[in-house]
Amino acid sequence: MLIQTRTIVVQKGNVDKVVERFSREGILDEREGLIDITVMTNKRSKETEEVVVIIRWESEEAWKNWEKSPEHIQGHRDSKGQTPPDYVVSTTVNMYNVNKVRKGKFGQ
Repeated sequence: MLIQTRTIVVQKGNVDKVVERFSREGILDEREGLIDITVMTNKRSKETEEVVVIIRWESEEAWKNWEKSPEHIQGHRDSKGQTPPDYVVSTTVNMYNVNKVRKGKFGQ
């Protein structure tokens, strides 16, 4: 399994705009190998808010197939030159290989 995280820090009061964007269904939802997408928020800071998007893939190969797909490439072409909204403070993307998953007593 491969997990991609995207952490978006925004100015206070703007977290819902980012949540809405990442909560909408799109072409990614139809990709073979996509397990799920989780959107989480952290509003505990007094200065900023944070959205974390977790995208779980069955394998690194499934993710690579998405990255090389015409739909993904076209999406980047369409957004080339666009600047992020003013309320976005920073964005960080990370990739993690899952080495072990231990289920709890009540996990499915």
